[in-house]
Amino acid sequence: MLDKIFQDKKFLSSYVLSILFLIFSLFINYYAGTYATNRESNPVTDIILSNTRAYDVDGIFIYGTIIFWVVVAVLLFQNARFVPFTLKSISLFILIRSAFITMTHIGQFPERTTIASNFILNKISFGGDLFFSGHTGLPFLLALIFWKSKFWRYIFLASSIIFGTSVILGHIHYTIDVTSAFFITYGIYHLSQLLFSKDETVFKSSFVPTS
Repeated sequence: MLDKIFQDKKFLSSYVLSILFLIFSLFINYYAGTYATNRESNPVTDIILSNTRAYDVDGIFIYGTIIFWVVVAVLLFQNARFVPFTLKSISLFILIRSAFITMTHIGQFPERTTIASNFILNKISFGGDLFFSGHTGLPFLLALIFWKSKFWRYIFLASSIIFGTSVILGHIHYTIDVTSAFFITYGIYHLSQLLFSKDETVFKSSFVPTS
């Protein structure tokens, strides 16, 4: 089955391009996050964070994220036709978010949970990369992409809500970082549909709803 898929040169080119696009976006994200963190200024007050204590969400933030992306990787591995549109959409999300976090350098909220540092986390999350929340937006983007499947739609929506709630409870993100992520991500999804329409057609033609 996989051999037949990759015999299509157009699909193969799009598949490889989507992987390269993702690598490029992560490269840009690293420098954007580093730039924003090095230039972060003073923190601001927040309607929720200023009135609640910081909860320990270290486990959800780190291990929940790892589990989430392992599940996504397995899902994409099961059907190669899912890959081009999904990875290009994720890459576009990362690039747009990278632009956003370089524009305004609000400091991290002073009372926040301490996230254990590790090699992978240090390459994708930097502290000063606040607006808008990737932990909230990316699962929501995947929910929109896999909307036809009730199972995956609810899994990704639940993940978005859980991650969004956790980063607020841990004071890792401001409330506006989380709430705005849903609206911005919705726009990014429609931009992906416009820019990667051929990939979306391939995605939808091979997609079998699980419900």
